[in-house]
Amino acid sequence: MKTLFCAASTLLLIVGCSTPKEGETTYPGQDILSPREIIAAKQKPVFEAHIKPILEARCVVCHNHKVLPKLMNLENRTKAMASGKIVPGHPEQSLLVHNIEASHAGVNTMPPVGERITKDELAILTEWIKQGAEWPTGSAGTLKVQP
Repeated sequence: MKTLFCAASTLLLIVGCSTPKEGETTYPGQDILSPREIIAAKQKPVFEAHIKPILEARCVVCHNHKVLPKLMNLENRTKAMASGKIVPGHPEQSLLVHNIEASHAGVNTMPPVGERITKDELAILTEWIKQGAEWPTGSAGTLKVQP
């Protein structure tokens, strides 16, 4: 946990934020998707149109091989599924969903830096996993990691 906090603190310095104090959370996020896209995604999420933008904006900044190499890697389908933290068809068993919802000391929600995932985005990710977590291979399924 200390390593995670140090990595998050380093990332905070890089992106120009301050280190969170005990019990502090990140600030509420603005939806990445438009209202029309949110309505469509809650019924039938499509990876490239709905899931990829959320994961790129909220998750892969930390969950990649450079920042948190020993934790969940969301750079592509192979790496994400290898972690076992996304259980297709079972959002209740998926740590991706659980960790976004979880509250624990120092980090009350994911992501621990920047804008947190909105309720609509969590609902979309949950529905995507419930419907089988389809994630294409190749460039369509590769998330861009910002430098």
